[in-house]
Amino acid sequence: MAAPSAWTFTNNSRTYLLNGTFDIDSDTYKMALFTSSSNLGAATTTYAGVTNEVSNANGYTTGGVSVTLSLSGTTTVTVGITDATWNASGSGITARFAAVYESGGNVLCYCTLDSAPADVTIAAGNSLTVSGSNNLFTLA
Repeated sequence: MAAPSAWTFTNNSRTYLLNGTFDIDSDTYKMALFTSSSNLGAATTTYAGVTNEVSNANGYTTGGVSVTLSLSGTTTVTVGITDATWNASGSGITARFAAVYESGGNVLCYCTLDSAPADVTIAAGNSLTVSGSNNLFTLA
């Protein structure tokens, strides 16, 4: 598996950050996985409008998992994110994209899980972790 791509804002994300629609400190965020046939992209607005989420089975639950966003810095502000992990079972999990969204609301950003791009398949008994060790984004 190649490295994931950088996180990409949707077209509305910058405006939503500046006008307070997204509140990094108090909103509840989730990360969900989507297949290669998803319409996830720059024009995406809401989680509800994204098609072809990974099926609710084999260690994946529709809606994804909760993640926590955090702010650090003053002149340069970094937004960090906790790890998101799925434990594959049955026939495993196959995904192409991950998206971070407000629980019940707008998509903040998304990435391709393999920069090739290619599907990422995790066999039963293994875990898929989208690591928070790299920051989600930085404002400078």
